[in-house]
Amino acid sequence: MSIRAPRIEFAVGAFLLLALASLLVLALASTNGRWGVGGDTYELTARFSTIGALRPNAPIKIGGVAIGHVAKIDVDPVKFDTVVTLAVNRRYDKLPADTAASILTSGLLGESYVNLAPGGDPENLKPGDEIYLTQSAVDLIQLVGKYMFSGGGAKPADNAAQNAGQEAAVPDYLKGEAAPTDETKTP
Repeated sequence: MSIRAPRIEFAVGAFLLLALASLLVLALASTNGRWGVGGDTYELTARFSTIGALRPNAPIKIGGVAIGHVAKIDVDPVKFDTVVTLAVNRRYDKLPADTAASILTSGLLGESYVNLAPGGDPENLKPGDEIYLTQSAVDLIQLVGKYMFSGGGAKPADNAAQNAGQEAAVPDYLKGEAAPTDETKTP
């Protein structure tokens, strides 16, 4: 045996330890630092008509700071709304009752998350309460499709001819003129 064999074994061992440490860091990052059930949260619910790409474990943020995660997503069998259950860190248990929830996206194609905008109500949300002020997700693909395929209406020349006939039916005060007063009205 030469003296190089222990050095090679040491290098291979160090490489394997580095690879295992990297996998541990990756696993911790993919769970957002949450291990197990996480009893340090309380649940709130919010109803949305559409949730876009929102998924369980998506972050809940206030002002860009993560304060919890989406615990589960269900459909109400009666109203057919999407009911999102939010697991909020107990550290943030003083959220006002008029807090608004909206589904936003980080960047153009980033992850979806729930953004909370606290209101000014002196009453606080309690565990199990529902957030009533909600704004559903905006579907960017649908918006782009409407913009691209909207057609743009009639041609400018045709549009001008149509407007000429309609202009007589529009009152002067809607054309940018001052509203009629008692002195300017004609009998």
